[in-house]
Amino acid sequence: MEFEYWWLLGLLPLFFGFGWIAARIDIKHLVRDSRALPRSYFKGLNFLLNEQPDKAIEAFIEVVKVDPETVELHFALGSLFRRRGEFDRAIRMHQNLLERADLGAEQKVMALAELGEDYLKAGILDRAEEVFQKLEKTPHAIAARRHLLDIYEQEKDWSRAIEMTRLVESDPRELAQYLCEQAASEAAQSHPDAARRHLEAALDANRKCVRASLLLGDLEKDENRLDRAIEHWKRIESQNPAYLALAAQRLAEAHRDAGRAEEGLRLLVGYLERYPSLDLLDSVFQQTLEAKGAEAAYALVRDELRRNPTLLGLDRLLEAQIIGTGEPDRRRDLELVRNLVHGHTRRLARYRCESCGFKARQFHWRCPACGGWETYPPRRTEEFELTP
Repeated sequence: MEFEYWWLLGLLPLFFGFGWIAARIDIKHLVRDSRALPRSYFKGLNFLLNEQPDKAIEAFIEVVKVDPETVELHFALGSLFRRRGEFDRAIRMHQNLLERADLGAEQKVMALAELGEDYLKAGILDRAEEVFQKLEKTPHAIAARRHLLDIYEQEKDWSRAIEMTRLVESDPRELAQYLCEQAASEAAQSHPDAARRHLEAALDANRKCVRASLLLGDLEKDENRLDRAIEHWKRIESQNPAYLALAAQRLAEAHRDAGRAEEGLRLLVGYLERYPSLDLLDSVFQQTLEAKGAEAAYALVRDELRRNPTLLGLDRLLEAQIIGTGEPDRRRDLELVRNLVHGHTRRLARYRCESCGFKARQFHWRCPACGGWETYPPRRTEEFELTP
């Protein structure tokens, strides 16, 4: 039997009519629902779209006064309060939600998660920890564990932080840094064996953990095992040669204490030739100045300036010239120039976090601003500005 296409043509007006009726019903529902909402609700939305959160909050508060049953609006207001830094109001908003008897189980869990974030942002860590622990067997468990890890970091509770890394997918570098923190604490309490175990565990977690090699070398040097200390520090070249400047002073002192000062200086000069950096140049300059005098230090910096022209290199070149000159007038002229150059080098001689851009005069393993681990490259700001 062949299909009669004219039937389809006859049914088209009927389908169109059904669609028109359905659309009218949906439009009526939409109009009725929108009319039920206070005008302040739409004013609040408009303020949000125009990035005016303060006015949006005022408008939404009016809606809540008119219709206190709007759960979603309570959540939105709580988040806005938290973003604006009004943590007390955010906490009260989410606590009120939790006290409501008509709130569903899923919404209660959501309110609890929001309350935990309120406490965390407000710095009330003990209450935040208590809330996030209650979320362990909920859909918010993964996020709660990450917040708990953040809390343990802030509290410097490294043992619990290490335990938490086994429950979350964390960067191996973070685990290695926690172990290094534990090792540093044990070393400060004169427990070298415990510190050594933590550092070996840090290297198991991250073979390229430079900090672990530095601290292991420090432990060996404290016990006068200079050769073993030197080997730990030399290993940094294979881990990440950019960090060799952090070990330069250690290597120079260990070689000098072992009666091999010239060997140590040759090692550092070789590092400088292969891995030039401002901090390494500064260290090698000081060692050369002490060991061989101003003329040798001048020659070293002059050659380095030809390869890598920097203000810090020029500063050290002028310093060597000032020390080496015996003419008072020439010394005063050089000191005047060096003072000008030195003022600029102080501005550029800072480390910069790759994550948040925070600048610091001192090198940090963990950024004091954003809390990121190993986000400070061991390079000064000037080197970044010189990089093409």
